[in-house]
Amino acid sequence: MTEKAFQDYYDESFKHCYGCGSLNPHGHKIKSFWDGQESVARFVPEDYHIAVPGFVYGGVLASLIDCHGTGTAAAAAYRLEKRDMGTEPALRFVTASLQVDY
Repeated sequence: MTEKAFQDYYDESFKHCYGCGSLNPHGHKIKSFWDGQESVARFVPEDYHIAVPGFVYGGVLASLIDCHGTGTAAAAAYRLEKRDMGTEPALRFVTASLQVDY
């Protein structure tokens, strides 16, 4: 895996995101990395993320997918352009649609 997470390259204006923003004191602060050709993010839920015993609240799962997906999209676009992450112009993406079946 890379040493620096995709989200660590984000400009200050993107660091308040609930899912991956390092400046959001209540957020998940997820970090996504390349592991070969796959991207990975790890998240350990806290007790307050639980819906019913043994199950993480579905909205938490959706927000993790959302932020990991947009971070991976940016990293993949940099790879496709053979550019280092963090170079200008910045490549950022948003989720247009998300469907999660539980």
